[in-house]
Amino acid sequence: MTKSIFFPKLHGLNLIEDKEMFAIVNIAGQQFRVTENSKHYVPLLQAEVDSELTLGEVFLYADEEGTKIGAPTVEGLSVSAKVLQHTKDDKVIVFKKKRRISYRRLKGHRQQLTQILITKIG
Repeated sequence: MTKSIFFPKLHGLNLIEDKEMFAIVNIAGQQFRVTENSKHYVPLLQAEVDSELTLGEVFLYADEEGTKIGAPTVEGLSVSAKVLQHTKDDKVIVFKKKRRISYRRLKGHRQQLTQILITKIG
């Protein structure tokens, strides 16, 4: 059984410094702090460009009224996002060398990413 816990002030800590609501969501196995109208690069998602996504695993939600912490997720809360583009990250160079034996290996890797726009939290 999962429950969400509501902390009005969270023991004197203010998680909302700039009075902006945010949520911590799970996207492709990684946790991201998202706000409305923010853009994020996430690991490659199997979705078409300009399609809408619903991210259901919300671990934490905070606004002016207080903070809701899920156990493990906040029930009844989801985040909507729009896929903007699929792209690749900068190249990472892997160079291996051993001295005096003419051993040199050079490999590169570019991680595939998806850029999303968070349209709605709630």
